[in-house]
Amino acid sequence: MSYAPSVLTVSPSVGAMPRDHIEWTPSPGASSEQPRQVRRILTLFKPYRARLAVVGLLVAAASLVTVATPFLLKETLDVAIPQGRTGLLTLLALGMILSAVLSGVFGVLQTLISTTVGQRVMHDLRTAVYDRLQRMSLAFFTRTRTGEVQSRIANDIGGMQATVTSTATSLVSNFTSVVATIIAMVALDWRLTVVSLLLLPVFVWISRRVGNERKKITTQRQKQMAAMAATVTESLSVSGILLGRTMGRSDSLTRSFADESEQLVDLEVRSNMAGRWRMAVIGIVMSAMPAVIYWTAGLALQFGGTDVSLGTIVAFVSLQQGLFRPAVSLLSTGVQIQTSLALFQRIFEYLDLPVDIIERENPVRLDQIKGEVRFEDVAFRYDDKGGPVLDGIDIVVPAGGSLAVVGPTGAGKSTLGYLVPRLYDVTGGRVTLDGVDVRDLDFDTLARAVGVVSQETYLFHATVADNLRFAKPDATDEELHTAARAAQIHDHIAALPDGYDTVVGERGHRFSGGEKQRLAIARTILRDPPVLILDEATSALDTRTEQAVQEAIDALSANRTTLTIAHRLSTIRSADQIVVLDSGQVAERGTHEELLERNGRYAALVRRDARLEPTR
Repeated sequence: MSYAPSVLTVSPSVGAMPRDHIEWTPSPGASSEQPRQVRRILTLFKPYRARLAVVGLLVAAASLVTVATPFLLKETLDVAIPQGRTGLLTLLALGMILSAVLSGVFGVLQTLISTTVGQRVMHDLRTAVYDRLQRMSLAFFTRTRTGEVQSRIANDIGGMQATVTSTATSLVSNFTSVVATIIAMVALDWRLTVVSLLLLPVFVWISRRVGNERKKITTQRQKQMAAMAATVTESLSVSGILLGRTMGRSDSLTRSFADESEQLVDLEVRSNMAGRWRMAVIGIVMSAMPAVIYWTAGLALQFGGTDVSLGTIVAFVSLQQGLFRPAVSLLSTGVQIQTSLALFQRIFEYLDLPVDIIERENPVRLDQIKGEVRFEDVAFRYDDKGGPVLDGIDIVVPAGGSLAVVGPTGAGKSTLGYLVPRLYDVTGGRVTLDGVDVRDLDFDTLARAVGVVSQETYLFHATVADNLRFAKPDATDEELHTAARAAQIHDHIAALPDGYDTVVGERGHRFSGGEKQRLAIARTILRDPPVLILDEATSALDTRTEQAVQEAIDALSANRTTLTIAHRLSTIRSADQIVVLDSGQVAERGTHEELLERNGRYAALVRRDARLEPTR
């Protein structure tokens, strides 16, 4: 997201799904624990219980209709045809036709409802993951590749589509069909039923082995897909193409991508072939079972066993075939579910990410914001392993006042600025806005109060107007023009063939660095925040462009509390207060003149700038 309205990224995304049925608290123990994971997956379907109940009724009705057909066939072969009862034969034939019609209608309705439920669950998952990521701190995104994030949302959730849209219904449908068919088979002949089911436990064991094998391969495959997505995102962006071409690495990048793709090919083949021979054997055995039944019935008749009618044998084989289809499907579904557990596990990892920037219960809302900012004994570190980035910072910036923060690279300047809009949270002390700890403020107040203009301006691949309206969606055209004039970019936009409807291109590459900065400034002016964070907003610009942008910044800073993180000291000489940071601590503070008189670190930085001035 753009740093200009970056405080928006800590707000819950608008229109996000209700969290009461999609967001969980991490449980202790390994995330691969299947029973807990299965229960968690079932929780996804709780909001759609009524629809699933209808699906269950349709499944039960379809199973009963399907099982009835072999009994109608038995009566046809044993009674209606041998006895020449034409009326009964007609009724039985109509019954079989009606059974086929009802089975088809029930199947269509079942597919419609189950697919709708599955797609809603997919939507819930995507929204939940996106919402969780929107509420992560900036630190998460500095250590996570963008392609990895995209892969979780696109590849992992997309890979679960078959499971959540059809597998659940298929599981219920096939299980119901198996139970109803076995009952019908026992009713016809229990001995033939025993023969038919002898190998079923072996088949179940085989399918579980295959499922575990595919789950392991799927985990490797999804990691490889994420790595490839990250490579594509980085190397095929505008910046990546520029870097690859200018460094002569295009062929090397292609070879690297080909290697990753080759690894994915191997994993895809292994995933599809895992257990394929074992499942084929199951299919062969089940297809051969009718022959076994005929053979068994023939031997029973030959050696004086109980007489079994022709109609019973045909009906039983019909039921047996009706049993094998859902039984094989049930075993395959079990394999598919075990494979999908790997995908669910990756998604749950993101849903379980601890959110360290959270809104307090009953937060404080400020309707009128004056803009006084205080840093009270502030300390900050990124994690427990690293040392402090900031330590013992005490600074007061009055409402409408200006503070400039300077110092060497790595001194903690940007981090200090990002504590105000809560892109990071302090690990010691507190930051206050109008006397209220920013951690106690609601997100909306912070979003209205603090605007950020960064050195690295981010523009969406959209029109100029859309990029500006990101700060204020309901802004009128006149408001856009007024903000652009204040940022000294209106004339340039108006001169473009499409004006404010000009598409800025990927990351705004159709505009120069200075033009992008002025667009970011116009966006922030449209937001109209009382507190402004300027994070080295002109350090990457040439002197002439810097002057134009600085004039826009001066217009933006008027009557606002301004915190400027500066690299070029010429931009901060008029600041009410200048603070020099060194190793996360305040080394000097005062006005420009006061610090020059002390002839300390600030004075040394000014002399450094003076030496560099002719080269710019």
